Amino acid sequence: MISESSLEKLKILAGAAKYDVSCASSGTKRSNTNAGIGNATAWGICHSFTEDGRCVSLLKIMLSNHCIYDCAYCINRKSNDIPRTSFTSEEIATLTIEFYRRNYIEGLFLSSGVLRNPDYTMERMVAVAKTLRTEHRYNGYIHLKAIPGASAQLIADAGRWADRLSVNIEIPTENNLKLLAPDKDFKSVFEPMKIISTHILESKEERKNHRNAPLFSPSGQSTQLIIGATDDTDQTILKLASALYSRRDLKRVYYSGYIPVNTYDTRLPALITPPLSREHRLYQADWLLRFYGFRSDEIVNAQNPNLDLELDPKVTYALRNPQLFPVDINTADPLMLLRVPGIGTRSVPLIVMARKHQRLNSSHLQKMGVVMKRARYFITCNELRSQNIQDLKPEIVRQLLLEKKSIGTDGSVQLKLFNPMMPALR
Repeated sequence: MISESSLEKLKILAGAAKYDVSCASSGTKRSNTNAGIGNATAWGICHSFTEDGRCVSLLKIMLSNHCIYDCAYCINRKSNDIPRTSFTSEEIATLTIEFYRRNYIEGLFLSSGVLRNPDYTMERMVAVAKTLRTEHRYNGYIHLKAIPGASAQLIADAGRWADRLSVNIEIPTENNLKLLAPDKDFKSVFEPMKIISTHILESKEERKNHRNAPLFSPSGQSTQLIIGATDDTDQTILKLASALYSRRDLKRVYYSGYIPVNTYDTRLPALITPPLSREHRLYQADWLLRFYGFRSDEIVNAQNPNLDLELDPKVTYALRNPQLFPVDINTADPLMLLRVPGIGTRSVPLIVMARKHQRLNSSHLQKMGVVMKRARYFITCNELRSQNIQDLKPEIVRQLLLEKKSIGTDGSVQLKLFNPMMPALR
């Protein structure tokens, strides 16, 4: 039974947790037993859909919004005059089980302000996961925030009970982090990330020899970067993200447009609304890093340090490198096909397979999911040659992509504005 006091705390601490966007899909499978309750499945927990179409979600709350730090960008900073409260480990465990039994949730995302010190906070968060696993025999998804500065032993304990761990970097450069969060530094953030990465690798190796060896954070780790709170460029942000993917084997880097919650602090920019368009473009660029084989310096560089807000980063890459196009769809290497705007990861295998049996044309490509209104300027195929980027200047192609043109029988040009937020990244 959920007590009235727990519900009052829930109103405060669930609201305080909404600013953390690194709620990942589970990406892990934890099977139930006859004596337990709940399952964690690879179909996802937060903002995801199961195979049979059900939307699944998690309980996203904070252990406490009390905090000893005074980070300029955080609503829970110690200098803010807001209602403060904390859960006990038992209260969170009870809420999770009661909400699960009511079919409200299928997992838990738990973060916290720093109470007393990092170790004290981390110990209480670990206790929540341990209570759920051992006392309630809960096998559902658990995501814990690892507190920067917590001991290696507590981080290791957290990974044994949780499906995913995350450590938020927040600010992409240490100088700006020290400016906005004087109590933090990169060492306190990167050290637990290193510990988590090491334990994940050790767990994977151990399970190769012993199938029943215990899992350690089987869904990996993630982090969050705040976008727009500092003058850091997209080049700086994506360079850091690329390094994290390669060195720490992160599952995801999440980009959170800065929400101006502390407008009185002069260290912060005077934004009215979060930079959502920039956040969107960073997610698209991140997709290119993880699935399309791009390097960060191919997406943004010293000459172009920030992403184009009008066109997706794959298109802008193609426009900056016209010498690489057009690509012959019937002979090009699969990696080069992935760099063609309008062609995605699902279409490339279909193209490679189909062209073994016949020469492909635009009709075939459309059936494979290729977005021809973008791809047409960057490819050639088995039909009459249409105008491409070599026939048209990159700036003309850019204008054509930004505006949907249709030419009437009288030769007049009709324009329909293109919405850069709508199309998928292909």
